[in-house]
Amino acid sequence: MGRVILCMLGAFSLTYGFVVKAVNSGTKFYMVWMGIGVLCLLWALLIQLKWWKKIPGWIRGVWIAAVILCVGVTACGTGLIFSEFNAEGPEGLDYVVVLGAQVREDGPSVILKYRLDTAADYLKRNPETVCIVTGGQGYNEPFPEAVGMKDYLVKQGIGEERILTEETSTSTVENVLNASVLMDPGYDSVGIITNNFHVYRGMALAEKQGLKGVCGIAAGSRPLYLPNNILREVFGIGKDVLTRKMNIQLGD
Repeated sequence: MGRVILCMLGAFSLTYGFVVKAVNSGTKFYMVWMGIGVLCLLWALLIQLKWWKKIPGWIRGVWIAAVILCVGVTACGTGLIFSEFNAEGPEGLDYVVVLGAQVREDGPSVILKYRLDTAADYLKRNPETVCIVTGGQGYNEPFPEAVGMKDYLVKQGIGEERILTEETSTSTVENVLNASVLMDPGYDSVGIITNNFHVYRGMALAEKQGLKGVCGIAAGSRPLYLPNNILREVFGIGKDVLTRKMNIQLGD
């Protein structure tokens, strides 16, 4: 039974990795799925050939413990992500900060359009709210993300005078840190607009940077790529906690 489950997990992970690679998401995280798939299939092969039981017991124990630990951490991280998955900010915020994502020659990537469309909807409902768009220019981008984001919002009918640009950041931490200098982080109410799977981390980073009246505003995402995005976020949360860039937020 265990061998069958491992084969199924391995086949799924490999197939999903190739699907993510095919969409050219701009990262190489698909290699993680491929790696998981290969490990599952190799484990199944060891069981099938009856070599697994020939491996010293302490090695098998360490391997199984490591797998349990990885599954446990992933489950906890996923729970944190879903705790803010449907976050909605209150009306009348002083600022909304739209976290950057990849832009292309023809405009924002699909994932960034979700964020910008959510921002446009909020700004139209709240004419006094100021928008800060964040993001510098990556090696594979034709211009700074913030520039493309502002152009998109202007085309959606948002006045240029309501949009501030932060054009130097290269990570979510820098998005938040650089945006905070354009406001009073200890006083102003701020909504962090990003995709649903990214809201928890964005808010935790913002609070670590001293933003007091901060809340999350969740934009949508494509369901097909949600497993990839959630697993990548789990890695991101783990990295930021270990490097003390954020604290685990368990809610009110």
